[in-house]
Amino acid sequence: MLLPVPACPLVAILAYDGLCAFEFGCAIEVFGLNRPEVGAYWYRCVVAGLEEGPLRAGPRLSVMPDGDLSLLDQADTIVVPGWRGVDTIVPEGLLLALRRAHARGARLVSICSGVFVLAATGLLDGRRATTHWHHTEHLARKYPNILVQPDVLYTEDEGLLTSAGSAAGLDLCLHVVRQDFGAKIANQVARRLVIPAHRDGGQAQFVPRPVAKRPGRRLGTLFDVVRTRLDEDWPVERMALEAGMSARGLHRHIREATGVTPLAWLLNERIALARELLETTRNPIAEIARLSGFRSEAGFRKQFRHLSGLAASEYRRRFDAAG
Repeated sequence: MLLPVPACPLVAILAYDGLCAFEFGCAIEVFGLNRPEVGAYWYRCVVAGLEEGPLRAGPRLSVMPDGDLSLLDQADTIVVPGWRGVDTIVPEGLLLALRRAHARGARLVSICSGVFVLAATGLLDGRRATTHWHHTEHLARKYPNILVQPDVLYTEDEGLLTSAGSAAGLDLCLHVVRQDFGAKIANQVARRLVIPAHRDGGQAQFVPRPVAKRPGRRLGTLFDVVRTRLDEDWPVERMALEAGMSARGLHRHIREATGVTPLAWLLNERIALARELLETTRNPIAEIARLSGFRSEAGFRKQFRHLSGLAASEYRRRFDAAG
């Protein structure tokens, strides 16, 4: 008996007069282009117009939407690529459409100032969100019930995804691809875009500040060593000894290079290895936990779910490439 072929996920990208062209282009580049290397099962993509087109996206660019806001009622994922002003009123019709979409389980994604649209729906109250570092304080003042995360590239909380500044929208879009199609496909898309499949750290590294002293080769050598021996214990003291610096100096250098602490960087590397092993091997989860450096399977499962949004077993079922 042949199983029914699932419909390709539908992504609706919002367009509006005064459209943020770069943010819109990020979403189109990731979700709107054909990917022959992926195969026939890829995203369907439509542009939903807030107003009738053509819509201005700068002095020399206009966009013709595929339809009106009714397209949002069909979408699995909705992308809000920026907004025309952090204090510009969001039309009630758009707010209602986004609330309906979230209530039926659609994923809502904002890039940069697009978070102000999601914030106006009230859906972000009590949840984590971010935006461009230039706007984080304004977002926190205007919407005090939102848990604003100023130092991250993107957030995800109960189907609501937000990104920092414009280029961080690509990081978030790749995160969505990784969720839907697995790390292997996300890596292929990243290679086509000539960008990292996953950037370490957060946007704190891009906020204007005195230029940090370059960490030199020692930190890069340390990263290479740790990545090849993740199954071993790597307390901060051992990493500092390997890098030939004090624990305090190591913390400072890693924070400057990645935006996170040494132990947070280590945890991210271990989860990245676990993802790869879940996708490409038939190893039991307990063995994957050991190879990734976790001392207990329970601890691994907890951290994997927290950082990946899926249980390890569900991640394997969804993205298994080993047969």
